[in-house]
Amino acid sequence: MEICSRSLEKNAIQRDHVSIEIVNEDSLVSSIKSKMDHLSLSHCISRVAEEISKGFEEKYYPSLVSIGPFHRDRDTLKVMEDCKWRYFNTLLSRKQNAELFVDSCVRTLRHVEQKARKFYGEEINMGSDHFVEMMLLDGCFIIELFLENAFKNLRRRDDPFFIAYNNLFKLKCDLILFENQLPFFVLEHLFHLVPIPKQCNFSLIELSLLFFKNLIPKEYPHFPPKNFAPQTHHLLDLIRQHYLPTSHETLSPSGEGQMHIHNATHLSTLGIKVGNALDHTPLNVSFYKGELYIPPLKIHGYTETLFRNLIAMEICDPRCSKHVTSYAILMDRLIRSKRDVRLLHKQEILIGGHDKEGEIVMLFKKLYVDINLKEFYYRGLCEQVNVYPESRKQGWGQSIRHIYHRTHLGAAGFSLAVLLLVLFFSGVLFSVISFLLHHFQ
Repeated sequence: MEICSRSLEKNAIQRDHVSIEIVNEDSLVSSIKSKMDHLSLSHCISRVAEEISKGFEEKYYPSLVSIGPFHRDRDTLKVMEDCKWRYFNTLLSRKQNAELFVDSCVRTLRHVEQKARKFYGEEINMGSDHFVEMMLLDGCFIIELFLENAFKNLRRRDDPFFIAYNNLFKLKCDLILFENQLPFFVLEHLFHLVPIPKQCNFSLIELSLLFFKNLIPKEYPHFPPKNFAPQTHHLLDLIRQHYLPTSHETLSPSGEGQMHIHNATHLSTLGIKVGNALDHTPLNVSFYKGELYIPPLKIHGYTETLFRNLIAMEICDPRCSKHVTSYAILMDRLIRSKRDVRLLHKQEILIGGHDKEGEIVMLFKKLYVDINLKEFYYRGLCEQVNVYPESRKQGWGQSIRHIYHRTHLGAAGFSLAVLLLVLFFSGVLFSVISFLLHHFQ
């Protein structure tokens, strides 16, 4: 009995020991996961600094629908809360036992509540129930909106967004505002829990791209889209990924490179051709053999709001690269007058906005405030463009010196080369004068 008692006691100690180790292991895993979430997800959405938004509040604050906690209490946006509840009810009522879906969603959202709170750049003064309800309502509203956009037969005939273009325009503008975002992982959790119509075989990212297809530089007729970051923070971040350059050969965010570049028409007079890069990623600007290649950029009603909020995202998050901000600065340098706009339109670099040349001139000037330009990504490109005219002159001089030193004629050959150049340019000059005199008689 004593031996048996000792054996049981020993087994109990071993079981207790194993139990303690399991708890410690779970605690370590939880700690590591918490640190990963904090480093990768915290403060991905924050308020836009006043020096950026002042005077342009309508480009940063929602006018129709509030998403997330920052603008939830604004009286002008409460009218659309009933509409969000109708969308919520429509989504969950497509199958029986909607209460079961609600229960499943709430339990999942409670599990990720703290992770979602850390996503915002300040403490959210909302109770747990209120915060979870907000995530559930806003997330389901966005999912149902994307479904109804993709499948017309799901819409009500009196839907307030799809029967009036102006409402849909305002709604899209609201959903790309930096302050008006919901963590994308919240949307993904809900998307895998709520009843999705059988006719829908799209992923959440694909539905999002269909909704924002006229805001992104390239439409994706084939799914799934490729070359996306493994982690999408929110809807604005998803759009931004379409603008980021795919080539980094000429992009250097630091160093002693130049930031100055002449405007587009002046570059043409210097012998530098400004041409269409035939690339679907606007930020893939490059320079090669005397030609500045600039991918096409759509100009539409969303352009200013989109670029303002992309830049706000880059400025407010110190970990975010400043690619879009750098692009805006570069375009501001290239576009100084209506002549520059006309040149870029002619080269099909700017698509649309032909009747708004003056507005396009001012567009990029208004986009950014006095920011730290240490992360200007086109330093190397500007330096290449700026040294090119001088290198051409040196090339002419080297050619002439080559004639002088290498030909058997020596000085005679050199004099002949100079004479031929003088005669050539004189002929061109007289031809131009003759044309002008004949043209203006």
